[in-house]
Amino acid sequence: MRVLITGFEPFGGEIVNPALEAVMKIDNKLNHIDVIKAKLPVVFHQSISILRQLIELHKPTVVICVGQAGGRTSITLERVGINVDDARIPDNEGNTPVDQKINPNGPDAYFSSLPIKAIVSAINESGIPANISNSAGTYVCNHVLYGLCDLIASSSLDIKGGFMHVPFAPEQVVKNPGQPSMSVENIVSAIETAIRISCTVTNDIAVADGSTH
Repeated sequence: MRVLITGFEPFGGEIVNPALEAVMKIDNKLNHIDVIKAKLPVVFHQSISILRQLIELHKPTVVICVGQAGGRTSITLERVGINVDDARIPDNEGNTPVDQKINPNGPDAYFSSLPIKAIVSAINESGIPANISNSAGTYVCNHVLYGLCDLIASSSLDIKGGFMHVPFAPEQVVKNPGQPSMSVENIVSAIETAIRISCTVTNDIAVADGSTH
């Protein structure tokens, strides 16, 4: 199997992005799984365009996009991407869309096709905190999640796809005091678990997760 895993470049004044740092540390092969690693720009629409090119080039069976969510205390698997861009800060090219649809002709939302509850369970069992998130926000992370799911649906691709957020790395907390963090090593381990579970679990597990955000 072939997995495409992406991480975003730094944004919002940060000099590192733990999502990208972790993605680039993953081995190119995990047992029988070929891993393709790539960087995405934190830019509306350009990020989706590059992701589309990567999918066309590598023809993966699984796509997992990874982003930073400063303030979160755990690895979070996103359940849903919504059809709206509403930027609280400019992207890396200064774009600040407000209440704009990502795809004017697309549905209001898409659900991740990754086995997110099985992934969360396996990450927690490894000793790393993880949970389901019901909001990927309205910035470029949600933009890419929605764009990925829209591409899969509109092109009838046989691909599992979704998004996971990671906390700040410890060095980022120096200028973000009081914020939670997670080591890049633990983030790498969590992503590798997500890759393995996505490639081996056909039907997600049925466990309750009634979080409100």
